[in-house]
Amino acid sequence: MSNMRIAVTGTKGQVVRSLIERASGTDIEVVALGRPALDLSDPRTVDSAIHAGIADVLVSAAAYTDVNGAEAEPDLADLVNGRAPGALAERARSVGIPIIHLSTDYVFDGEKPCPYRETDPIRPLSAYGRSKAKGERAVAAVHPRHVILRTCWVYSPFNRNFVRTILELARRQPELRVVADQVGNPTAAGDVAVGILAVARHLVDGQGEDRYGTFHMASNGAASWAEFATAILARSAARGGPFARVVPISSAEHSSPAQRPQNSRLDCARIAKVHGIRLPDWRVSLDPCVDRILEQAA
Repeated sequence: MSNMRIAVTGTKGQVVRSLIERASGTDIEVVALGRPALDLSDPRTVDSAIHAGIADVLVSAAAYTDVNGAEAEPDLADLVNGRAPGALAERARSVGIPIIHLSTDYVFDGEKPCPYRETDPIRPLSAYGRSKAKGERAVAAVHPRHVILRTCWVYSPFNRNFVRTILELARRQPELRVVADQVGNPTAAGDVAVGILAVARHLVDGQGEDRYGTFHMASNGAASWAEFATAILARSAARGGPFARVVPISSAEHSSPAQRPQNSRLDCARIAKVHGIRLPDWRVSLDPCVDRILEQAA
């Protein structure tokens, strides 16, 4: 177990901030690469930002993540999510390091009645999903030593995400209408970060071609958005934080520019078998996240 350095794209995202936090005090150094040195909307910056010796592993975490915004800006989403990952993978290959690329449940159409496996065909419904699917293909095409990690419904104490949004809305409204017919695995960014660190270690220290390829990595347990919101608000109320009543609604009742998969559940058996990674139940990780957000607000 030698010292290891990870370069990660982005400086402010949920996963990047969680990676820096989780690596603190360990023998892993995280180097965050952001603008202006690395700008994913300008692939010309990739070669200068990622030089030989910068790290043992490159983590492609930065992305265009506004699902609804991608419907209005498909070209920008395609550039950042679809084309830039290929440039990053090409550069990682040329400097001789593996790449871990983060992807999403939104590459699936949500029509499967049970959790999605890595071998299931992808059929994204939205511009965001299409851009992420293109990024997966680009990474796999140019760099044999790649790991694509699909995760689901990521939340954290940082930035804009479902948990923070629900708590903010509950401060202003007594009642929240939340979609109840879309299900997924709410996944804490801190748990994603722990998984990435473990995979990175295996890529550097381990052996075997089965280390590479596409893996699903999400929290154990599933919920609808309405059930997720109910759990967030129950924890908040127990800590004296904001509370609102959740009114379950259908997807058809919720106006949204982007269509979302009704089933986003991911089967994570492969990453457990190959990398020994099993993320905790989403409820276990939710409580400390809500606590931190309430403390920040206080």
